[in-house]
Amino acid sequence: MEQKTKKAVRTANRYRNRELSWLQFNARVLQEAEDETVPLIERLRFLGIFSNNLDEFFKVRYATVRRIVEAGKGGRSFLGGISAKELLEEITQIVIDQQSHSLKILSDIRKKLQKENIFIIDEKEVTKEQGAFITDYFVRKVSPALVTIMLSELDEMPSLKDSAAYLAIKMVMPKEDETFQKKNNYALIEIPKVIDRFVVLPADGEKQYIIILDDLIRYCLHNIFSIFQYDSISAHMIKITRDAELDLDSDLSRSFLEKISQSVKERSSGDPVRFVYDKSIDAQTLQFLLNKMGIDTTDSIIPGGRYHNRRDYMGFPSLGRDDLLYKKIVPLPIKGLSLQGSLLNSIAEKDYLLYAPYQSFSYVVKFLREAALDPNVKSIKITIYRLAQISHIASSLINAAKNGKKVTVQIELQARFDEAANIQYAEQMQGEGVRLIFGVSGLKVHCKACTVERLEGNKIKRYSFVSTGNFNESTARIYTDYTLFTANQKIGKEINKVFDFFEVNYKIKKYRHLIVSPHYTRNAMYNLIEAEIENKRKGNSSGIRLKMNSLSDFKMIDKLYEASRAGVKVQLIIRGICCLIPGVKGMSENIEVISIVDKFLEHPRLFIFENGGDPKIYISSADFMGRNLDNRVEISCPIYDEDIKEELIDTFTISWEDNVKARIISGKALNRHRRNDKPKVRSQFKLYEYYQQKLKE
Repeated sequence: MEQKTKKAVRTANRYRNRELSWLQFNARVLQEAEDETVPLIERLRFLGIFSNNLDEFFKVRYATVRRIVEAGKGGRSFLGGISAKELLEEITQIVIDQQSHSLKILSDIRKKLQKENIFIIDEKEVTKEQGAFITDYFVRKVSPALVTIMLSELDEMPSLKDSAAYLAIKMVMPKEDETFQKKNNYALIEIPKVIDRFVVLPADGEKQYIIILDDLIRYCLHNIFSIFQYDSISAHMIKITRDAELDLDSDLSRSFLEKISQSVKERSSGDPVRFVYDKSIDAQTLQFLLNKMGIDTTDSIIPGGRYHNRRDYMGFPSLGRDDLLYKKIVPLPIKGLSLQGSLLNSIAEKDYLLYAPYQSFSYVVKFLREAALDPNVKSIKITIYRLAQISHIASSLINAAKNGKKVTVQIELQARFDEAANIQYAEQMQGEGVRLIFGVSGLKVHCKACTVERLEGNKIKRYSFVSTGNFNESTARIYTDYTLFTANQKIGKEINKVFDFFEVNYKIKKYRHLIVSPHYTRNAMYNLIEAEIENKRKGNSSGIRLKMNSLSDFKMIDKLYEASRAGVKVQLIIRGICCLIPGVKGMSENIEVISIVDKFLEHPRLFIFENGGDPKIYISSADFMGRNLDNRVEISCPIYDEDIKEELIDTFTISWEDNVKARIISGKALNRHRRNDKPKVRSQFKLYEYYQQKLKE
């Protein structure tokens, strides 16, 4: 027992717990909501992102830790030295504190909105004129969409939908009668998702008014319950979050598509992992609900504010107030690559790099549209992880199939929370003649790659693109990601090998250029780090610069610690989870870590190894997490073009020099903004200027 305790202490001193690190990341998102230099409506939207992140965290990560507790396991060895039970308690306390802080931020934002003549009113502030508009709106749009459940009439609590918001209604009757046998009676109203959460009311001169749908329903409670004679009625918000793990049955007679589809439907009835309620709810109503739902102490019970699902603030109306929003940028063209001519012909001459959203994602769509029409293109192979709701990517692939091209799409049906959209597109593409592959048993396919075969003379030539992000037009406007366009035949051939692996996955392919998970990435990264250690020992130029979303794999962290002890300088830009603890003497004093949270979501994975002065550079779909290294199909693609190498180093350097939106990740994990005496560098704005300047050169 003593030996286990010592090991846990050593682990705790070497690694930060993944879940607690993630909560620190979400605290950085909350900092943006608090930042008074951020435009007001954007601050509201950051509150929405914070809330949405938290919902997903409870569905996935909290639910996983909870399963460890229920299995009677401690979990210290892979939770960073903390037991699962202790971790659940710490998570709950941190979330309560963050939620409380977020409510104060929301209150401050609303006061500032009032100074801008924007008023978010509740049901008690409605004027007579507004009341007439609200009543009409309720009757026409809201009432037909309402689901109202009379709990007093039911022996069992109906299953509440995951992450749906409900108004818990308490009616106090004047006496027990034939209608109700009890004086206190309860009901639930589900807030409909098909109606905008924010209802814009008629303006009064320069003053603009918004009422939240919840309050609009509160205003109309008598309309809903008019058949009952009650003394008083009250409404308080509640929300339940359920375990989002998919359970796939082993019925061999059902297709994988059917199994995923059914499992997504069953997710809505997963075990509850968080119950959030309006803290002003009376104790009697709260206890009634907890008893009725069977929620016990293993679930996270969190008091909140009057409104839940604050993720809806991501869609807060702009109200025509561009002055309260980030200035929109126009995505730039790629120098030397025209959207008017043939992309394939241009790519045949040299490689090109796209860095969205600074540059236009239209190049990806144009590439596929051209391939769909070109008579010489014989086949298209592409991996798909998350598609946009209205996807030009999907329509281009269908177009290609209709034109007789052999189109093969590896679509990941288990892309968390996008399963339903991917299933819909999978069925549509399948119906149009696109050949679908549903991946490899036991592995998610997370790589982002496409290769096109084109007949030129008597030979097949391949044109390819590899990306760090999803082929998704919607997220390409707000996620930063690299995409390499190349006619390098060796890379195209190896992308084709990845597709061969999808088909015959008991054969492990060999690669000389691409680094592919799950078979090669871990060892390849070890070797690249080891080479930097060796260069340092020999007195050659050495250094490691990595940019990614998350760093949580303990073995990979140990390898970076080894590099640090050897004197190799390591610079890490990690947006989210970082289990590595930098700056510790004798362990990580040569490692620095920053995180950037700003207007766009930092999403690229970029690996730069100094390699004695001849840098080896890769863009990748893989973070340094166990799942990306060992349990997913990922691609890290080498960059051979010297101009693109220089460009990628420039973009990393600009991000590294950020002293406006960069936070220092340290042992204390205080999320302190990096501040220095150097000229201000807000990297996302500076990168746009960098690409503007490249067009002038």
